[in-house]
Amino acid sequence: MKTELVKIHTDGACRGNPGPGGWGVLLEYKGVRKELYGSEADSTNNRMELMAAIRALESLKRPCRVQLTTDSVYVKKGITDWLGNWKRKGWKTAAGKPVKNLDLWQRLDSVSARHEVDWHWVKGHDGDPGNEHADSLANRAIDELKRQNHSKAS
Repeated sequence: MKTELVKIHTDGACRGNPGPGGWGVLLEYKGVRKELYGSEADSTNNRMELMAAIRALESLKRPCRVQLTTDSVYVKKGITDWLGNWKRKGWKTAAGKPVKNLDLWQRLDSVSARHEVDWHWVKGHDGDPGNEHADSLANRAIDELKRQNHSKAS
């Protein structure tokens, strides 16, 4: 039974778009906080926002009730408003064009179906503590990636 609530804050970041990207996740469950983050050498901000939500939901070991907060209108509207139409139209947009980031949208669709997810949007960089924390994790991931690449080049 999906009774316990997991609160998740996600964020993605990119330095250049495209450019080095990072994603960050803050999970809260029964008073325990867990951080996840990762990076990609060449990505976009939208891909990192999607990866944050995907990796957060993939990290859950069993079906859960989830309150997922993102500052990405793209992720929030995509999963709650656009996804059904994209699937009905064979993963085409309202304009008949292929959906961008199809691989990640399909992955998010699949992993979110295992949970009872309530999607929330907050304005980024506006003082929401969970969002600010997720943002700092996404940027930490990029910083670590740059340090690794710098040390390999030296």
